[in-house]
Amino acid sequence: MALEWVVLGYAAAAEAIMVILLTMPGLDALRKGLIAVTRNLLKPFLSIIPFCLFLLMDIYWKYETRPSCDGDSCTPSEHLRHQKSIMKSQRNALLIASALVFYWILYSVTNLVVRIEQLNQRVERLRKRE
Repeated sequence: MALEWVVLGYAAAAEAIMVILLTMPGLDALRKGLIAVTRNLLKPFLSIIPFCLFLLMDIYWKYETRPSCDGDSCTPSEHLRHQKSIMKSQRNALLIASALVFYWILYSVTNLVVRIEQLNQRVERLRKRE
């Protein structure tokens, strides 16, 4: 199961890097290439959404089937294992949320940058006509 979380972490990191590169000022020379690469990667990155839903269902299933550790019914090692399991579930849920939010931001920013490029080209054409 750990490989799935590594893949999701790398995907979220790649999305974050692309958002940073698209929004960073001063990279106008690279922007067209970045836009092309990002637009081509948006469709494959769309598979993150069902993947995140699957992992979220996995967290929920583990939460529902986890043995409860209430009061004095557990040894200290069982209590520690229970707390570690809760912490891992919370960390993984945060990773899922960040991957989904970064995908949404990347999609929105890419569409805005493409729209800005189209408007800039339209302005240049109008200036040339005048």
